[in-house]
Amino acid sequence: MYTKVAARDQVSPSIRQKLADYGTLVKFRLNVLVVFSAVMAYMIAGDRINWIGALVLGLGGFLVTGAANALNQVLERDTDSLMKRTENRPIATGRMSVSEGVMAAGFMSLFGILLLSMFNPWAALLGTISLIIYAFVYTPMKKVSSLAVLVGAIPGALPMMIGCVAIEGELTMLAIALFAIQFFWQFPHFWAIAWLAFEDYSKAGFHLLPSERGVRNNNAGLQSFYYTLLLLPASLLPMFLGQTGIISTIVVIMAGAYYGWCAWRFYREETRATARRLMFCSFIYLPVVLFALFFDKI
Repeated sequence: MYTKVAARDQVSPSIRQKLADYGTLVKFRLNVLVVFSAVMAYMIAGDRINWIGALVLGLGGFLVTGAANALNQVLERDTDSLMKRTENRPIATGRMSVSEGVMAAGFMSLFGILLLSMFNPWAALLGTISLIIYAFVYTPMKKVSSLAVLVGAIPGALPMMIGCVAIEGELTMLAIALFAIQFFWQFPHFWAIAWLAFEDYSKAGFHLLPSERGVRNNNAGLQSFYYTLLLLPASLLPMFLGQTGIISTIVVIMAGAYYGWCAWRFYREETRATARRLMFCSFIYLPVVLFALFFDKI
């Protein structure tokens, strides 16, 4: 009896650690946000709610995004160990082997793209493109140029387009409009994070801010403000396309104005407090806008 209890107590922590490691490998919380945006786009584009379709899309998107994140950690295992925010990742610490990470990415990409192909070839193609750009273009480019942020914004915005084409069967203006919203939204979001973690990213040799002078000259704040200005007309495209009405338009304008104000304060004051405010605002902005578009349509 004692032996069985002792053995169970020894096994349970290892299982919990393995589950935690896989959660880190796929970047679970970030992945959920990506899946959320794809599913919301799917529901916004549809004439009625298809819960089974949304579930299949969510699972497929989760697996493809998880594969991209796993490959990212395989390729960046050496630099991950240099940064405080990533030093405990399973491959960087050696708790998970490179071969296990690659194998997990392979299975996730295979089954994820297979699930997306159940909708139509467009969804599978865009999922594959997103995976390739993120893992094999954006990831190595971070050490070369700050243009990596622009490149990374493409796979970052493709989930919304994938959600649209999954239900519409083709590349429509609504798919492009939702892609544009998530594309422009990412720059203030990412630069606020990169500004806060500048020293950590610098240790790994990443070029993620629009100015090589880093936080000494807050070009990130000014660029963030410019992108919030571009985000405003992009977020109004669904209304001009006749997909939503006046209620969501008012919400979108108010959310965009507050996002722009946070970016402007970040540019003018250049403090950690304003950078954090912009970061948290970005977390709130996307769900608010997507829910507004969805509920206004139905």
